[in-house]
Amino acid sequence: MIIRVGPASFVLHRRTLLVTIGLAALLVAAVVVAAGIGTRTVPPLEVVRALLTGGTEHDVIVRELRFPRVVLGVVCGVAFGLGGALIQSVARNPLSSPDVIGVTQGAGLAATIALTSGLAYELVAPSALAGGLLAAVAVFAFGARSGFAAHRFVLAGVAVAFALRAGIEVVMSSAESIDALRAQIWLIGSLNGRGYEEAGAIGLVLLLALPALLWAARALRTSALDDDTARALGVRPAARRLGAGALGVVLAAAATAQVGAVDFVALVAPQVARRLTGAERPPLVASALAGAVLVVLADLAARMLLAPTQLPVGVLTAGIGGPYLVYLLIRRRR
Repeated sequence: MIIRVGPASFVLHRRTLLVTIGLAALLVAAVVVAAGIGTRTVPPLEVVRALLTGGTEHDVIVRELRFPRVVLGVVCGVAFGLGGALIQSVARNPLSSPDVIGVTQGAGLAATIALTSGLAYELVAPSALAGGLLAAVAVFAFGARSGFAAHRFVLAGVAVAFALRAGIEVVMSSAESIDALRAQIWLIGSLNGRGYEEAGAIGLVLLLALPALLWAARALRTSALDDDTARALGVRPAARRLGAGALGVVLAAAATAQVGAVDFVALVAPQVARRLTGAERPPLVASALAGAVLVVLADLAARMLLAPTQLPVGVLTAGIGGPYLVYLLIRRRR
């Protein structure tokens, strides 16, 4: 199936379309369930009524207390899913994600410095965004040699990530205990106490990135080709990888800046989408939906697992992503 949007055209396979529709339906169901479950459970039909029409006895619980957090989970999941899909397509490696190549660690180091140096809390998110982008610049600077080879890009990212993680430990060890605790909570990643404001910031980045995402959807068609074949077809593979990788970094850094280091979503979601669709590379839309579903459900589990204590969502995503990373390592070794 060929879809045309102005001068651009996209090939959409039937299986990919069916999986995308299924993930969208699953996301809607997850949103309704997450907005209805808590210390006071609201039936799904009442949740839908409260969200669509209002005027119910559950409006305050659903629309004001739970839904802003759910919306944030959806938006940051979309950003992580897209960022992971782009970076994995560029690296041509399912083990690549913002958590692995240093973007998350760069944001974490900048946020830790901001939280432990007495800066206003409003400056934490901009600092984290700047730190993630600077870390990406370092990775691209090392990885851009030799035609932006995939293996060099991943190795450069791992090296930068280790160096930044060491920097975080140094800052944490020299900080006051209360400041170190605040930084540690941020580093885990949490949606607690956040809502429409943070979702709006991530949503704005996604909206501004939409034209670039449409370009990336076409540019990544040749990501599976080796460099010589791509050049023979008149394609500049290094430039396309650089552009798509930079876009993925911006999306992941924007989400990390607002909710903290919610690890492994950008690693797991694209691979789940790729395996469901049977595609050669992670499909962007399906990866975005898979990321949103993962974050919403993980946050729901974080709220309910030890209720009334609320765990950071990063704890749940790490619990899912850690074993999955081991599985990928074993699979690739075989």
